[in-house]
Amino acid sequence: MSKPMTKTQLVAALAEEMDADKKTAGAAIESLCALIAREVSGGGAVTLPGVGKIYCRERPERMVRNPATGESFQKPADRVVKVTVAKALKDSVNA
Repeated sequence: MSKPMTKTQLVAALAEEMDADKKTAGAAIESLCALIAREVSGGGAVTLPGVGKIYCRERPERMVRNPATGESFQKPADRVVKVTVAKALKDSVNA
């Protein structure tokens, strides 16, 4: 398995794809990340065509167990971020 692409590598690759400079590509990535974070934290969802859907899901209050001590306790309700991968991306990986 190869190493994941770093932010620097992603910015450089995006700049090359866009025929723009790295500063513009970096700003585009930062803006996209901020937009996704703002939308998902507000309870919405973002669909990236060909990539997937990013959304927030509510988890109810539940009983959990501390694996170190075996003690059970009540964990309060919380929210988690979920990602559903698009079929197009799954198909391209397995092709």
